[in-house]
Amino acid sequence: MKKILVVRNDKIGDFMLAWPSFAMLKASLPDCHISALVPSYTAALAQLCPWIDSVLIDPTDKGSKQAQAELITQIKAEQFDASINLFSTTYNAKVVWKSRIPYRLAPATKLAQIFYNKRIKQKRSQSAKPEFEYNLDLIRAFLTDIGSTIVEPSAPYLSFSAQDLEQQKSKLAEQLDLDVDKPWVYVHAGSGGSANNLSHQQYTQLVCGLEGEFEVVLTAGPGEEQKTADLQALMLEQGRHAAVYDKNDGLVDASCSITCADLFIAGSTGPLHIAAAIDVPTVGFFPSKRSATPLRWQPINSQGNHIAFCPPQADDKVRQEDMSRIDIDQVLVELKPWVQQVLK
Repeated sequence: MKKILVVRNDKIGDFMLAWPSFAMLKASLPDCHISALVPSYTAALAQLCPWIDSVLIDPTDKGSKQAQAELITQIKAEQFDASINLFSTTYNAKVVWKSRIPYRLAPATKLAQIFYNKRIKQKRSQSAKPEFEYNLDLIRAFLTDIGSTIVEPSAPYLSFSAQDLEQQKSKLAEQLDLDVDKPWVYVHAGSGGSANNLSHQQYTQLVCGLEGEFEVVLTAGPGEEQKTADLQALMLEQGRHAAVYDKNDGLVDASCSITCADLFIAGSTGPLHIAAAIDVPTVGFFPSKRSATPLRWQPINSQGNHIAFCPPQADDKVRQEDMSRIDIDQVLVELKPWVQQVLK
């Protein structure tokens, strides 16, 4: 196989969970050319990925018919030998089918599977393993099909040069008035419209309950600036100063800034998964419903560099998604010794 198209055209967090798949594919087939089909908002991250050779921009199912037709023409011109849809929808299935790619692999799910000629039963709805492992299972199936030796990937999946990191940390220290001699603890209280997150009161209780000397940096995505400013004010009322990082020069710059963190705390969001790809130690807060559990959306940190919490088990989905049911006092009992270990 010389040219492979990998499709993962959904949200930032989902795309970051595909990085081990790109790493496995390139390590197992170093001479292959890997193209990634992604939406415009994750394109900068795709271009940053060391195992992706080229990036195709997907207008998505919300794009115009003309833009979708132009994508099909572009894919046909590339003459791919194989496509691997890590994420399958009817739209995604039709894209690779209309593009006449000879080998089309995807999870066997719903009616969309009729457009593929290689299907793997995964039952992702059971959430029996992490999303990144479901992705890797598809890569393993492909490599087995073509008789290739499988090379397992390992963290970290994203890194920046020592020079870039030094410059970024110096810039942030000046911009946010941070002490470079103290650990930097980032907190992302936004949700990006995906899974629920902790309340401002819970985050304040959490951060104020942690022991030791460290700087607090509150990160904000687009449209989250005011909520983050409100969290900053609430923390200040409790005697904890926090800087707000809500301006950057795009996803690559923001990712480099995340690299400067010594600890990253967030809900199940894109920034959490970017931090995990860098292998910054992460603290994640997840709902307990089956499709959104800490197991299903486990970040791609190395072993021991991630700890997760969720509401107690409940029979109804409303309570499973109610993050107010997470007892911060109980969280701190488990979290404090873990944080002391990773920040030492």
